[in-house]
Amino acid sequence: MTNMSSPRRFIPAPGRLARQLALAVALASGTALLTMPGFADPAHAQRKKKDEKADPSKPSYSKEFVAAYNPVDTALKAPGADVAALKPQILGLAPLATSPDDQMALGGLMFNAGITGKDAPLQLQGLELMLASGKTKPEDLSKFNFVGYQINNQLQQYAAARSYLQKAMDLGYPAPMADLQLSMAELFFADDNHAEGLKYLADAIEGRKAQGEAVPENWYRRGVSVAYTNEIVPEVYQFVQGWVGDYPKPENWRDAVNLTRNLTEFEAPVMLDLLRLGRKVGTLNDANDYIIYVETADTRRLPKEVQEVIELAYASGKIAPGSDSYIDEQLKQAKSLIADDRAALPALERDAKAASAQLRTVVAAGDAFLSYNEYAKAAGFYERALTMPGVDRNLALTRLGIAQVGAGDTAAARETLAQVEGARAPIAMLWSAYAAQLSGGATTPAAPAAAN
Repeated sequence: MTNMSSPRRFIPAPGRLARQLALAVALASGTALLTMPGFADPAHAQRKKKDEKADPSKPSYSKEFVAAYNPVDTALKAPGADVAALKPQILGLAPLATSPDDQMALGGLMFNAGITGKDAPLQLQGLELMLASGKTKPEDLSKFNFVGYQINNQLQQYAAARSYLQKAMDLGYPAPMADLQLSMAELFFADDNHAEGLKYLADAIEGRKAQGEAVPENWYRRGVSVAYTNEIVPEVYQFVQGWVGDYPKPENWRDAVNLTRNLTEFEAPVMLDLLRLGRKVGTLNDANDYIIYVETADTRRLPKEVQEVIELAYASGKIAPGSDSYIDEQLKQAKSLIADDRAALPALERDAKAASAQLRTVVAAGDAFLSYNEYAKAAGFYERALTMPGVDRNLALTRLGIAQVGAGDTAAARETLAQVEGARAPIAMLWSAYAAQLSGGATTPAAPAAAN
């Protein structure tokens, strides 16, 4: 009578498969072996009466497979067994595994031999055979697919890893969905498919927001990091907007403003509006930031704003009075111009409101009143400018949005800023996030227009 011993490293009986992520990780990393009850005794099965009904719950193995399996299993159990040397014999069992139970048994043997021999391809082949047998318990399928994802990831077979991970997620693998989704994005990134990974992550963010769920901050950080490192625009700005909108911490604002400055060489009028935001959120960190602000604002055009910026630099200790001759001179010049500049505002307002007003005058009025924090008047002039031929639409929209933020109309500001395109789009998105922060609302970023 043939007596097939119970394999000591095998797929578990129902209820024996571990129900924790730790074991799944251990399986894929080669630190755990599985056991299950052995084969039903074929000789005993042959002695059954012919009219006795077979128990469908018990495994059914082919005689040829049983006879070939035993010596391989015995060899693998031997102390110091060499899995690499035995691998041809293990693979030679495949043609004999004709029944689902044969396949399940052989898959388990391969899987555990792969762990013992640190042979990930053999381990994966065993897992695939077990799943293909159809004998895996339904409640264990998500865990088996998760292990399949881990092994394929180890083998850098990222497309297969994504397929297994998606199946594990669909089957309800017992781990936080946020972690699984980030793992899926990481598979795209590891495969150098950064754009698709960012799209997956952006869609996942949108899905969580649609369900009223919080988006983990590390999702934003990872999206920003990948997009910034690989200079993927405009997607980087979408992640930045969501990041500072949902997590408006000072250090996040600092990073958001700085990476926006680093990614693009903005012209002075565009940079000015970014620095204005930096002033609002406290990201003017060193003397150079203030010097650039003064240069882009232009003391002759906006003396009041230049004065305020320099005095802020002194008060913050970023620039000591008397330590920088250029800054000292600009402050002196600004103070000498402010009285006349302010006195000229009524005439500028009158000229800009005239029916015959030129576009240049209307925009200049908006800029002047914006620098004096007279936001309602500034907004009115930018709105008029938007109706005039030849207007720089993106400049007028950006500054209209800034004026609306200053006036406290954050809802209108976000609608305005969402229309900005081109090089100003990332700056408008940051201002929109700031508007959302002021109104106490979370930011739902929209995909920005491509930067020019």
